[in-house]
Amino acid sequence: MGDPEGRNIDPNTDWYMWAHNFTNIEKGIVSGDLPENGVDYWNRYKTDHKIAKDLGLNAYRIGTEWSRIFPKNTYNVEVGVERATDGNIAKIEVDDSVLEKLDEIADKEALNHYKVMIEDLRARGFKVFVCLNHFTIPLWLHNPITVHDTKLRSGPRGWIDENTVIEFTKYAAYMAWKLGEIVDCWVTFNEPTVIIESYYVRQFRKFPPSLNNFEASRKALVHIAIAHARAYDAIKKWDTVKADEGSLSPADVGLIHVVFPLKPLEPEKELDVKATEFTNQMHNHYLIRAAVNGWLDDNFNGIKERAEVKGYMGRRLDWLGVNYYTRKVVKGKTSTSAGLLAWITAIPEEVKGYGFECKPNSKSIDGMPTSDFGWDIYPDGMLEALQLMKEYGKPMYVTENGIADAEDRLRPSFLIDHLKSLDRAINEKKMDIRGYFHWSIIDNYEWAHGFKMKFGLYAVDLKTKQRIPRKSAMIYKKIIERGEITGEIEKKIKCS
Repeated sequence: MGDPEGRNIDPNTDWYMWAHNFTNIEKGIVSGDLPENGVDYWNRYKTDHKIAKDLGLNAYRIGTEWSRIFPKNTYNVEVGVERATDGNIAKIEVDDSVLEKLDEIADKEALNHYKVMIEDLRARGFKVFVCLNHFTIPLWLHNPITVHDTKLRSGPRGWIDENTVIEFTKYAAYMAWKLGEIVDCWVTFNEPTVIIESYYVRQFRKFPPSLNNFEASRKALVHIAIAHARAYDAIKKWDTVKADEGSLSPADVGLIHVVFPLKPLEPEKELDVKATEFTNQMHNHYLIRAAVNGWLDDNFNGIKERAEVKGYMGRRLDWLGVNYYTRKVVKGKTSTSAGLLAWITAIPEEVKGYGFECKPNSKSIDGMPTSDFGWDIYPDGMLEALQLMKEYGKPMYVTENGIADAEDRLRPSFLIDHLKSLDRAINEKKMDIRGYFHWSIIDNYEWAHGFKMKFGLYAVDLKTKQRIPRKSAMIYKKIIERGEITGEIEKKIKCS
């Protein structure tokens, strides 16, 4: 559909339908804030790119919307699919004829708009990271209202259905083919575990389709793991041109993963320890070890078996993006609920008063200040999160780190303390960390919470769309200019 009327909205995603659904708004599942009333990056990108440049940044993350490129389904464009002996998709053959057919149905106006946005970044000297999927998928692949109302009996069902793997691979191949000359750093998924846990498992089910179904989460997790591997192959095949002289390869393909440092509530209690171990394996390690080592834990029991190491999965990660916000403290409970598998000996539950489960603008049980979101500030967790991922031996970027803080009271010290933790990871622990992306430059649409949560270094007046710097923006700028956190900067924070 493109953006012929200057609108920044795409109505063809599952999230558009979810955010606009009257029942969801009435029940408080979503805020009622509508994305079309947002910050309008689609049309005001030059302003935001200039802000980023003025701050002294040298790299920029941008996402492409699958449903903008393909607002209508691509089912009729057939590809070759090979299966492994275990039945999983081991190869998807996308050839020239497939890309030409996709080109006939792609929205060229939207594609060209992305090209212009990326070229604007490149002209300003930014290294551009392009993310192909940040939660949303086309309505023709996932109708969240139908899926919710029928409890998965009717679809399309998104990542529950294997055909989404095939469609995502076609989309990835097409984007690599079309943008490869101006993009070297690719991201397949941003925070794919959030899709699994927020959509199908978590107690506060505000993400579509808002169902508590463990079997659905298992299927989606496996399908996303395979989709990353197949998209990795497709990007490598179709992006063969270096956009930047300093790039290691024409296509440097990564995955952005939100990592949670985890602690049992009572370390001496076996149920809490087992629940913490289970969460660590399923959330922090499952997808990354599949992409790096090829271990696809078929039965989800955490025990590595020879048959679970798949040749069609491993060695498909060039770098790893780590998103870090806060920790989790976990306790275990037993359950006899139908549908839970026998091997889950301890059902994990996040403990209220720690991590993501705190009261907003208060303190955690152990005295840590909390954000507008009710997430406690735990800077040591930055180092802990990076240590968890160090074992995979891949270059890392901190691809998100920030705080919801409308008054900008906590953000200055948040920045300082987390950057100090990052410095320890690089200089004391000798980790290969290539960069840091603060989340975010400007306020954003925070999914089910709408515009209430203010993560930006710059505030945005939603009526005029004016970008207004917060004091933390200038502090961040000084840190970048000086290349270190000086005593002068810390003193200024304490006095402000």
